[in-house]
Amino acid sequence: MKIESMHAGEFLLSEGNGNISREAINVAAGAALEPGQILGLVTATSEFAPYLPTAEDGTENAIAILYGPLSESDVVRRGRAIVRQAEVSEAHLTGLDPAAEKALATHFVIVR
Repeated sequence: MKIESMHAGEFLLSEGNGNISREAINVAAGAALEPGQILGLVTATSEFAPYLPTAEDGTENAIAILYGPLSESDVVRRGRAIVRQAEVSEAHLTGLDPAAEKALATHFVIVR
């Protein structure tokens, strides 16, 4: 039995008009990522990477949610993220904890 992976934007309940909720981003090289991955911003490189609350490189601050899937890569990847004015489904997010939920709310990304 094959399990279908999450579709781009499947975690979105609502977003702002047009493309106001989304931004094109650079994602650090690394493992494959699924839509709904909570992201932080690596201070030294200005690249997004998976949120890691114990980190000390900037990724300890949740600031975005990956919109679509990204393949594993050893180079920086281009992607899209939800960065503001959206409601998202808690059940479809990866890496969410209370601190990330609170941090996302400061950007008007509300977890339901």
